[in-house]
Amino acid sequence: MKDSRELRAGQRAGDPQTLTVREVVIDLMRRHGMTKVFANPGSTELPLFRDFPPDFEYVLGLQEAVVVGMADGYAQASGNAAFINLHSAAGVGNAMGNIFTAYKNQTPLIVTAGQQARSILPFDPFLASARATELPQPYVKFSLEPARAEDVPLALARAYHIAMQEPKGPVFVSIPVDDWDRPAEALPPRQVSTRVQPDPFALAQLGAALDACLRPVFVVGSSIDRAGAFDVVRALAERHHARVFTAPMSARCAFPEDHRLFAGFLPPMREKIVDLLGGHDLILVIGAPAFTYHVEGAGPHVPEGASLFQLTEDPGVAAWTPVGASVVGNVRLGVEALLAREVLGERELPPPRSMPPVALPNAAGERMSTAFALQTLASVREAHDIVVEEAPSARPVMQQYLRFSQPGTFYTMNSGGLGYSMPAAVGVAMAHPGRRVIGLIGDGSAMYSIQGLWSAAQARLPITFVILNNCRYAALQDFAPSFGFGPADPVQGTDLPDLDFVRLAEGMGVRAQRVAQGGELRDVLSQAFASGETRLVEIMVT
Repeated sequence: MKDSRELRAGQRAGDPQTLTVREVVIDLMRRHGMTKVFANPGSTELPLFRDFPPDFEYVLGLQEAVVVGMADGYAQASGNAAFINLHSAAGVGNAMGNIFTAYKNQTPLIVTAGQQARSILPFDPFLASARATELPQPYVKFSLEPARAEDVPLALARAYHIAMQEPKGPVFVSIPVDDWDRPAEALPPRQVSTRVQPDPFALAQLGAALDACLRPVFVVGSSIDRAGAFDVVRALAERHHARVFTAPMSARCAFPEDHRLFAGFLPPMREKIVDLLGGHDLILVIGAPAFTYHVEGAGPHVPEGASLFQLTEDPGVAAWTPVGASVVGNVRLGVEALLAREVLGERELPPPRSMPPVALPNAAGERMSTAFALQTLASVREAHDIVVEEAPSARPVMQQYLRFSQPGTFYTMNSGGLGYSMPAAVGVAMAHPGRRVIGLIGDGSAMYSIQGLWSAAQARLPITFVILNNCRYAALQDFAPSFGFGPADPVQGTDLPDLDFVRLAEGMGVRAQRVAQGGELRDVLSQAFASGETRLVEIMVT
């Protein structure tokens, strides 16, 4: 396979060899650093992989949701778009749950899918996608099936730049099977800026309000980590002595959770948010919606006497924010501009966040508490280890006992959809060779994409999957009272008996161990972490 310089030189010299769509696309992918192809194979995709270049890697997922989850984790951790290849309509359909999550995570993904040959599309052939561009919508930023084969490289180049433009997100290109061997022209290299500077006048208004207020509070979200703004946001909070809450349902670590100014996590409930933010006269939401709600609420969106400002890269989020003033643009550039202002005067430090009570091990014959399990995990984990989490019912406990202090050390799904984090842990580990990754997964969540274990084992990645097994969809049972269930009312479809994660893991080539006694947990986790290989630890919790 020729590289881009050879291709262009050959064309200028009148090389009789005609370039194909496949050659031009491979060159484009290499140019943009997309040399990993996350995929599950199908017949309509095979021509892309003929003469597969030796500097590329095919990352196989055993189900399409796993493929997208791995690519999402890799793209988030690397900061660059990841390339995905799915099988026609059925493959895209299987992947839609994690495409939805990628859209909510603002993850740059180039999702391609095979299509039947153009010449037989009028006859509704087997495996054809009748409305290929409509299938993944509305959860992609861009969706196209090029009108001509020779337009495929340009479509993918356009898709890459759209995926990387803030707010980032997945894009989709449908490619007929006979397009790959058609002639195409080499594409010239291009650069497209992906960051937008916030309006200086709007930032000046925000800065003046921040300087004048008496009791500021910051609400921080996932875009801070995505934009590389972790340190500058901390500096801005320290300058203004602002309390800092993490926004509801945030998918990344946006502020050091052991910091003197960190106040905790906002729940996705309007009344509780207003209560927790009470007493502050200015609320600055950075890199997050204001606010994400999970249940219907009533009353004001902010406390009486408080003004709300928002700094976000997403104009769609700014448009629906119900009150206050929003500044749209890159989060890091905006915070750096605020830091550049001269600020006079001092404020008192707010009170520190309280520490959780020490969790005790379980008695003989009882299951250990989730609090003890996570407290033990926190004592074994090092600060730079990466945790990819999907244990919704355990998340409030995790937020108390497992604290994150560094950027890029926490990932979860921003959508509420399950089946993301187990394969995402695989992608994150691929993006950070040698870094220790912990997949903290609930038993219900794990069963949505359990095939991710096989991909991790095949790649020999240093991931420890920690399964919190409470034998139920606990989040639904805990949530039932909000919808009129009484304390003793059964919640149908939420019990999960007889799942054996040790045997499931071993069947996919992963060494595994079950822990029921709290006194054994620390040693088991330490051994798994030190192994440097893919391991699974199933913890039986209440």
